[in-house]
Amino acid sequence: MASDEKRKKDGTERDAVSRIPNWGWLLISFLAAILLWKWLSVNETTARSFPFVPEVLAALGTMVQRGVLWEDFSSSMISVILGFVFGFITSVPVAFLMAWYRPVRYIVEPWIQFIRNIPPLAYVPLVVISAGVGRRPQVIVIWMATFLIMTVTIYQGVRNVDETLIKAARVLGAKDRDLFVKVIFPATTPFIITAVRLGVSVALTTLIAAESTGAYAGMGMRIRSLNNSFEVAPMLLYIIIIGVIGITSEKIIKYLERRFTGWQETRNV
Repeated sequence: MASDEKRKKDGTERDAVSRIPNWGWLLISFLAAILLWKWLSVNETTARSFPFVPEVLAALGTMVQRGVLWEDFSSSMISVILGFVFGFITSVPVAFLMAWYRPVRYIVEPWIQFIRNIPPLAYVPLVVISAGVGRRPQVIVIWMATFLIMTVTIYQGVRNVDETLIKAARVLGAKDRDLFVKVIFPATTPFIITAVRLGVSVALTTLIAAESTGAYAGMGMRIRSLNNSFEVAPMLLYIIIIGVIGITSEKIIKYLERRFTGWQETRNV
């Protein structure tokens, strides 16, 4: 009797949740964030660190008037895109070679795991000494961070390909090239897209470290500069812009994921 009542209650709760459309949940989430932001802006402990919306919007006008907002945005995006693209281009073949050829795996994997656990800030000075200042060290730092995370993710995807599919393809006369193109690559596509998602996130989170390499412009450089002058509102503005870029990238990747992995079964809660 009690279990029937519990099931009925759970069903009622699920029906109530399903009645609210996605845009409704998005609105609720946005309002909750605004309320939390408002509370942080009036709380004595956090008020100085979290100025409310009007101050941040005023800071937007200030940075536009200074003529640095677009320059910082474009400079950071160029570094992020170049670092990510180089990371992706190099991670795919390395991950496939590691997964497919045991000697490559034994030689390369320990070093990837070793470097992956080192924060980018730790090797930024070495990159600057080798590559100088400017955009080149920024791209190298972002490339290193994205390459490592994407290599590990894609490698795990290749290793998880069903062995039965590979054996069946070999029985049918498939060569290594056919296996890669027609079996392994399609089966690894969900992992590749996951690697892209993680790579974009790591590229953005590495931006601050990358632009500590003597950058002349960029959002990471500007955040450090604003921190030195205690301009909290524009600093928070730049942090929000980076977050908006991240969530926009996430939406684009999810769209691509639905297009290319629509065949994959997903769990709906």
